Amino acid sequence: MVQHKFTMDLTWSDGRNGTGTINASNLKTQISIPQEMDGPGIGTNPDEMLLGASATCYLITLAALLERSDVAVHDLFLQSEGYVSVVNGVFTYEKIVHKPTIVLDNLTEQLETKIARFAQKAEQTCMISKALKGNVVIECDAQILGACI
Repeated sequence: MVQHKFTMDLTWSDGRNGTGTINASNLKTQISIPQEMDGPGIGTNPDEMLLGASATCYLITLAALLERSDVAVHDLFLQSEGYVSVVNGVFTYEKIVHKPTIVLDNLTEQLETKIARFAQKAEQTCMISKALKGNVVIECDAQILGACI
């Protein structure tokens, strides 16, 4: 078995509305509670970071699936949305929606069907999606386009 270890050092000061820092091998930034949740909105926050982890994992997984199937992608874009609800003062991360746009030079109906399956499969096989399964709903709304050459 191969096991990978990731580490992160964090600091925090000044209570709920304070600020902190994150320091990992490739991520160094300030953190705080977002303004939407009555915080100072300095740097990033756990909600953005969870969305970022989910979105980057999804995008990399989708790119790998397309590459392994020899699908020549012209462009690949992703917009992801995270939904957090507050009920009786309890914050709950409810849902993440990934909206990939996949552009190909030679799009056929058969290829479009195949890519739509890959868009769903990427959500199901991504490590972060699997870690969140059962707690956060993750959806995919793919847009597959032929490139204008």
